[in-house]
Amino acid sequence: MKILIKNGRIIDPAGGTDQVADLLLENGLVAGINSNIPSDKAEVIDAEGKVVCPGFIDLHVHLREPGFEGKETIKSGCKAAAAGGFTTICPMPNTNPAADNLPVIDFVKNTAAKVSPIRVLPIAAITKGRKGQELSPMGELAEAGVAGFSDDGDYVSNSSMLLHALLYSRTFGLPVMEHCEEPCLAEGGVMNEGLLACRLGLKGIPDAAEEIALSRDITLAKESGGRLHLCHISTAGSVELVRRAKAAGIQVSAEVTPHHLTLTEAEVSGYNANAKVNPPLRTQSDIEALITGLKDGTIDAIATDHAPHTANDKLCEFGLAANGIAGLETAFASLMGLVHSGSISLSLLIEKLTLGPRQVLGEKHKNIGNLKPGSSADVVIFDPDEEWTVDTARFFSKGKNTPLEGRRLKGRVKTTIACGRIAYRE
Repeated sequence: MKILIKNGRIIDPAGGTDQVADLLLENGLVAGINSNIPSDKAEVIDAEGKVVCPGFIDLHVHLREPGFEGKETIKSGCKAAAAGGFTTICPMPNTNPAADNLPVIDFVKNTAAKVSPIRVLPIAAITKGRKGQELSPMGELAEAGVAGFSDDGDYVSNSSMLLHALLYSRTFGLPVMEHCEEPCLAEGGVMNEGLLACRLGLKGIPDAAEEIALSRDITLAKESGGRLHLCHISTAGSVELVRRAKAAGIQVSAEVTPHHLTLTEAEVSGYNANAKVNPPLRTQSDIEALITGLKDGTIDAIATDHAPHTANDKLCEFGLAANGIAGLETAFASLMGLVHSGSISLSLLIEKLTLGPRQVLGEKHKNIGNLKPGSSADVVIFDPDEEWTVDTARFFSKGKNTPLEGRRLKGRVKTTIACGRIAYRE
């Protein structure tokens, strides 16, 4: 199968490409970039006025299956990802049962192979049942093809346990992906600690809950020499801690979510449960520090932390509402707001959605996240200037829980191609 994408602005941070040209995809691989490539026996897509780049990679999604299919399924979540421009996603293991054994990992992989239009790279649990008491069979899970290890949703509070996980991970070359939140400091908290929480009468979660946990994890990464990846960092203090760790040569990487880059705690005003997320939305000064972290390389990747929930999970007292935002279908357009405002460049945004997450995954996945000849034909075509209104009724995701409902965004995915096949077309 041949697909010829003509006349688009091709941006590939991995190859340093930014030019108007044609892109040829053949037999599931990138065949080449050039001007005026002949269209012999190829399906032609006219991308004039649009941007063509590698398919986005999401290091952090929740597909909910098995166990919570009312919130999301592998099929619905992958369709939502394709509509958002993602060609590779990494589902977290907080399913029921947890993805801490071969049968569950095989189930996710086999189901995805049948129903998903995109690539699915499961993340396995660090500990059995994600309970923090006994390590999962990491060697078996690594051989089964997992992309990393995480107890996401829970912090591995036992330092010895995490140290051993980091030591073992060196054998497999896979990242240990930590949800950093010191449970004693965060207990009972439902939003960012500050004046707004006081006015609303809600218990806050202090910056220190994240930063103390993150600092300990960095120390253990230094001790072990393992690869530590820090999930959804949200505070200015966390950015500085990661910056210092990298300067010291510690093997640490970090991600930030679209909502922590674009929304503040003010979204919670009126007890808006769709803005309740963990870690909580912070302040404008935190956003500015996170953006600086993207620019100077402290933060490696943008990941959605797509967390779909049923309506009933959110239609309740704020303190009882589930944490999470369904973000796969709004991530790109919300992030384009940073480009249009001049906060970051378009090439930097693409880098943090493609090359950055690919580097976190490691050399095993060097064939994705770029448009070099011979790499996987994963491509997204988008219009950077098209405006549209968020309408959750049109989401592919079962999760409609987003504070962006009804908002006008600028930037829209038009076509997603995964492994040389059309995964989404508007």
